[in-house]
Amino acid sequence: MRTALGPGCRTDQGDLVDLDAAAETYAGLVADLPPGSARSGARDAMVSAALPFAGRLARRYRNRGEPLEDLEQVARLGLVKAVDRYDPERGSFTAFAVITITGELRRHFRDHSWGVHVPRRLQELSLDVTQATTILTNQLSRSPTTGELAEYLGVDESEVRTGQELAVAYTATSLNRPVSEDGRAELGEMLGGPDGELALVEDRLTVAKLIARMPAREQRILAMRFYGNHTQDEIAAQFGISQMHVSRLLSKALTWLRHAMLTDGPAIWPDSSPGATPSARVTHERQRVTVAVRGEIDRDSASTLRTGLASAIRTADGARFVLVDFDEVPFIDAAGLAALVDAEADARLAGLRVVIRQAPVHVRRVITAAGLHRLLEPVRAPQPV
Repeated sequence: MRTALGPGCRTDQGDLVDLDAAAETYAGLVADLPPGSARSGARDAMVSAALPFAGRLARRYRNRGEPLEDLEQVARLGLVKAVDRYDPERGSFTAFAVITITGELRRHFRDHSWGVHVPRRLQELSLDVTQATTILTNQLSRSPTTGELAEYLGVDESEVRTGQELAVAYTATSLNRPVSEDGRAELGEMLGGPDGELALVEDRLTVAKLIARMPAREQRILAMRFYGNHTQDEIAAQFGISQMHVSRLLSKALTWLRHAMLTDGPAIWPDSSPGATPSARVTHERQRVTVAVRGEIDRDSASTLRTGLASAIRTADGARFVLVDFDEVPFIDAAGLAALVDAEADARLAGLRVVIRQAPVHVRRVITAAGLHRLLEPVRAPQPV
């Protein structure tokens, strides 16, 4: 079947013998035809004859993220524009059609296919890098390097890398895209958010270093309370001390941590300073032996008090009293009270009396609550002025 365009064009299968000759024939026909159905029929015949040509141009841009059917539609639109604007006096129709159709395809990629707005120059760069990658992959039978792409395109390697990075901005993925087999989980649910704990990393590292400077007992108590979620009663049973003592140890540790975090000086645990170790110093006088006790008296240090009292009773020749000076004892627990009870029994056998003097108020309360108020030296009322 031949068309009115002349012997240079055949459209039975969309094959084109000489598109330029057909275009010249079409231009001559429409120049003599008035606007109407005859002119429209000639235009439609020219467009139909050139459809395979437009299809070949569209297929050059396939595998770039856009359906081939959409690209063919864009190419056909460009073909229609080329047919309407063609002027035989300005040169070949095929050359003009290539420029027009290719421009429409590039404009489509630039304006309608990018998921994220990218400047036109960078869009064209990304398309050129993608096309060059396809060509070189076919030629080299492997993926081309950045240097090979740069040499092929005649640009710097940095521009090639920019074009490769921009390729990910071409298509935006929906946050509602299913990511599980059952379709219940969506991509948006898998995305993370700002990590509020990130700002605490430095503080956590600092606290970890400070905890390492604490005594082993305090370290274990903190770990059981804040990492093991144990109650104070459970911790007290584990260490063989009272719940009140556990509370005091926790308060002391946390107060020290807070102070050490806010100061720039070296963090030194109080018990590691000179003279802070629990001690019991025994001094002898004419009718009494004095045991000056210093430091916390608990399960770990009660043996110090017990040893000091035993030494005082054993060496109290001619003395009547064993005075236990608690002026520098901030705390005493059940182990310390047991040492006092045993010392009182041993002193009674030796004809001595144990008297606790200058005990702080909270220590006196513990001793009184334990039923050992008889050992406390009476507090003298202040004399009126």
